[in-house]
Amino acid sequence: MIMMPREGSRVLVAIRLNPEGTDVDLDEVVGKVRSKLPKEFNLIKHEKVYVAFGLYVLRLYILMPEEYEGGTETLERVLSEIPGISSVDVEMVTRTEAFSGP
Repeated sequence: MIMMPREGSRVLVAIRLNPEGTDVDLDEVVGKVRSKLPKEFNLIKHEKVYVAFGLYVLRLYILMPEEYEGGTETLERVLSEIPGISSVDVEMVTRTEAFSGP
């Protein structure tokens, strides 16, 4: 039996936001992320991850439509435009039905 993607299938994207330095307020960055995400995207979880020498990065878990035009490129572009962010790295993309609607 071949399984076809459900209409409205979603993917969970884990993204690492690398700040420009240790003085960037990552809590403020999370607020900006929430306000700038396209309406079809949901920030499910975020966490600060210690790197070294007082530097933390921000890992975001974002739910988006599987068939979104441009894939994660739109997401990467939106996040890279946030002041204080030096780079954006997609760490993982996986299909999930855990958050899919009816």
